Amino acid sequence: MTIYSAVETRDALLAWITEQGTQSDKLLEISAAQVREVDGSGLQLLASLAHIDQSWQLLNPSNALIEACKTLGLSAWLAQQTAIA
Repeated sequence: MTIYSAVETRDALLAWITEQGTQSDKLLEISAAQVREVDGSGLQLLASLAHIDQSWQLLNPSNALIEACKTLGLSAWLAQQTAIA
């Protein structure tokens, strides 16, 4: 999830969200276990999910995601968005 893949990642994520339907009571679970690289653009993409009309949470954030959040001062935000499955 870097600036180099942001458009493709965004498009795939939005398509997946659309496939899930628009049930506002359905919790979307997004696995972050396979994230190997992330930068500010990737984190902005995740943060933009706050603007969708569905609840969501990250599952099993990778070390790369955890470290990127620490570096950018987003550890508390990550903790709010995360469930360890």
